[in-house]
Amino acid sequence: MTVVPAGTEAPSRVTDRTSIRYTPLPLSSSHPAASALAVEVHGLRRTYRTTTGTLRRRRLEVEAVRGIDLQIARGQLFGLLGPNGAGKTTTIRVLCTLLLPTAGTVRVLGLDVVSEAKSVRRQIGYVFGGDRGLYDRLSAYDNLRYFAELYALEPSLLRRRIGQVLEVVGLTGREKERVEGFSRGMRQRLHLARGLLHDPPVLFFDEPTIGVDPVGAREVRQLISELARAGKTILLTTHYMFEADSLCDRIAVISKGAIVAEGSPSQLKAAASDRTVVEVKAYGISDAVVESIRSLAGVQSVAMEVSDQAQLLVVQVSDADQLTGRLMQLLEGVRVDRIATREPTLEDAYVALVTAA
Repeated sequence: MTVVPAGTEAPSRVTDRTSIRYTPLPLSSSHPAASALAVEVHGLRRTYRTTTGTLRRRRLEVEAVRGIDLQIARGQLFGLLGPNGAGKTTTIRVLCTLLLPTAGTVRVLGLDVVSEAKSVRRQIGYVFGGDRGLYDRLSAYDNLRYFAELYALEPSLLRRRIGQVLEVVGLTGREKERVEGFSRGMRQRLHLARGLLHDPPVLFFDEPTIGVDPVGAREVRQLISELARAGKTILLTTHYMFEADSLCDRIAVISKGAIVAEGSPSQLKAAASDRTVVEVKAYGISDAVVESIRSLAGVQSVAMEVSDQAQLLVVQVSDADQLTGRLMQLLEGVRVDRIATREPTLEDAYVALVTAA
């Protein structure tokens, strides 16, 4: 695991706040006093047992998380990045007490997620992307009232709290409508409201902007930034690198169940600063050509994006001047529309990390 030490640079969170404001409510139960660490993960492993085969079924063990260590300070906005199947959601579900760890110790605000699961649940909020987790035939207000009662909010606070979180997420005036008529973005706002109901000090956001339109996604990011400024500890997973770059104080990259790098966004980008990114927009690049480029000395990583019929080849190289000519030789016979070089971004550093793991 590559660990980048914490730096002294100021966090680069989203600052284009316009209308969203979050004010914590005074609840009857106080949050527990704890150490400077909100989340402590040591040697976490999670193994699934499944079966494979059609005629001859055989048991198979899949290790989704392979001995990871994480420490998240109180009040920190921490990003967990990785490809699909890397172990992000599994890690969050263990932290939320929804899955038991196979091995290792996990604590949230000093509370063990296995032996003190009930106490942990009072201190966390879990917000995930998608359509699950809501009752379609109930109104938005009734959904929130149901979850507020599960959180054992005092009756004197319940109605006021629901009204406030509806205002925070921009659903005031729509609370009497059934959820089955809500758009994807409105459902995501309701997920956010549900996670904030009991004013938890620790929040887990699992791809909160997935499927949300650009305006709604910006508002979700603004709310996450505001929550962090209000002192909440936040663990965020996302596939959008610009989102992690603008929001997170610190980021860990997970690949194949293991942490491969950790640091601030600027530190992770600096780890790839000795490289140049060559972008080639072309038509008709074959897999054989891509493999030939990947085998060139000095090529750090190769990624291909396809949009309609156009292909965007993104090559990270250690010496662009020396390799560009060789690259064009390999692309002979391919229709090249554009070729350009640029400095690496967080996304480039991420691609290099996960492809090398």
